[in-house]
Amino acid sequence: MNHSAIQNKEYFIQQLVYIDENIKELTNLYLSSTPVQERLKHFFNLYVLEVEELLKVNQKNNHISSFPKVFIGTKVTVLYDEDNDKEDYVICYPEQSDPDRGYISFLSPVGRQLLFKNIDEKISLKIPTGELSVTIKEISFVGHLLDQEIRTKEA
Repeated sequence: MNHSAIQNKEYFIQQLVYIDENIKELTNLYLSSTPVQERLKHFFNLYVLEVEELLKVNQKNNHISSFPKVFIGTKVTVLYDEDNDKEDYVICYPEQSDPDRGYISFLSPVGRQLLFKNIDEKISLKIPTGELSVTIKEISFVGHLLDQEIRTKEA
């Protein structure tokens, strides 16, 4: 069995710890990066509840085999409906963000809009130049890649 697949449950447990330990800084980042009209009152509580539900649904499994929604640590493939192009985004923590490589923070404008979206869901993605109609095509776990990058940078 793929070692990284086994680790994905642990990755989400660590997310809950990370959010708990850094809630003040994360809340400040969220408030400073999110326009007032787009803010969710209990953004981090909602995220924690979604992760807890994902873990609960998969509690009898060794690992989480499918991701029905976009979370931190997942790669989401979006289809731009107008021109039929696809693009991958890896949803990550702010310090892992690298837009040139498709790594976008879950607190970024696009990252926030993709979070919690489901496979085959159509959304209107708000960007600085207007709105784009996109469909969520695939969601997969890539948190192990993000962890490897952190370890590489720390070495």
